[in-house]
This record gives sequence, structure tokens and C-alpha cells, in this order.
Amino acid sequence: MIDNLLFSAVRVATFAGGMQLTSASGFFYEHAHRLFLVTSRHVFHDPPSGHLPDRIEFVVHTDRTNLSVWTTISVLLYRNGLSQWRQAQDSGGEVDVAVIELDRSVLPAQAVLHPFRADLCPGANDVHAPGAPVLVVGFPLGFYDTVHHLPVVRTGGIASAYGVRFQGKGYFLADARTHRGTSGAPVVTRDAACDPQLPWRLLGIHSATLDMATREEHLDERLGLSCVWYADILRTLTS
Repeated sequence: MIDNLLFSAVRVATFAGGMQLTSASGFFYEHAHRLFLVTSRHVFHDPPSGHLPDRIEFVVHTDRTNLSVWTTISVLLYRNGLSQWRQAQDSGGEVDVAVIELDRSVLPAQAVLHPFRADLCPGANDVHAPGAPVLVVGFPLGFYDTVHHLPVVRTGGIASAYGVRFQGKGYFLADARTHRGTSGAPVVTRDAACDPQLPWRLLGIHSATLDMATREEHLDERLGLSCVWYADILRTLTS
């Protein structure tokens, strides 16, 4: 039996016209019977790097027992010149998370996907200790099982005070080995108290890795720390 967690995350390919630009990670989130794709905001729009896609693609499985059966979904990022995704700012500045609503009518009736929901996110009084284990479910460097279109999972731990906005930003730190292409991946922890169909607590959304500008490359390894935006931003972006 394949864990439903692997059906919650998808590889997000970005395009400008017919040219593929990058690949990243994303996952499904459901609110009030509406379905969203979640990823990092810079996957959809990042002017400083010149990354300005107009379309994304992702794969959904259509047969749970035969994982080589799937279909590609294409989603426009703009309609009539207006961006279709939602992003946010808070007291710490821009939040590197974006959601785009998916039209369920364009998805196959037999699509196999398992979205997170608000009840699978931490509550206001949830405690997660420093060093508590987490999983990052994504597509590092675009790497994945290309036959079955399933993500890979990296392990890590909480590396800063959970519930505290690190340096005033809306994220905490995770000590996990991540690469480009992991942007937008869900960061989760096992929780048997969750829905038995998806017994994972969604702690946040991986955004980027941190490094020190003062690091001497010939002496010091990279920090290997990841910025994980708190999952509660999804309540705002999907309401």
C-alpha cells in the first residue's frame, strides 16, 4: 500500500509559451470544497531572476493500482492579463507562498490525489520540539520516479523555535538536505491523530535554503538550513 502522502505532492513545471523554464514542487490543498495548488511564490513570478512563466503543468495519477497511468494538467497563470494566483504580505514583508485555484472540471473523474486541509495543519496550541523529525516531500533538482511520477522524501528536523517567526519572518527553520526544485514542497510530520487517510500534519511550505554571506567556501560547509513558511498562511490565501 502506497502512503497517500505521495499523492499529495506534484512536480510543477513552468513554461513561457512553448518553452519549459524550470521545475519545482507543489502540493494540493482543499478549503470549503475548493481545490488549490500550493507552491512557492517565486515559482510563479520572480522578476529579479527574470523568471516570468505564463503557464504550469503537473501530473495526476488516474489509477491507484497502476502508477504508470497518469495525465498532464496545464494551468494558465494569467487570464486577460491578470494573474490567477494569490500571494500575501505580512508584518515581515512578502510571503514566499502562492496558491492557484484548480478547476475540478478539468481534472479526470478518477484522479488520485490527497489534498491537505486546515484540520491537517497545526493548531494554535500545538507544540513541536526543536529537533522533532520532519519530512520534505518534493522533486529536488527535478529528480523523481519518472516511471511512476512519484516524489522523493528527504528527512530533517525542526531547527528553530517552532511557533516563533525566525528573524521576524513568517517561517521557521528546518535542518534538511534540500536542493533547487524543492521550492514549494510540503514539510510534514507524522501524526496519528490526523485523518487516517492522510496521517500527516502539514507544518509548512519549503521555500529556500539559507547560507551565510561571510562563509569561507574553502573552510566552511553550507549551513544546510531551510526556510519553511508556516502553514497557517494557507488559511488566508484560500479563504
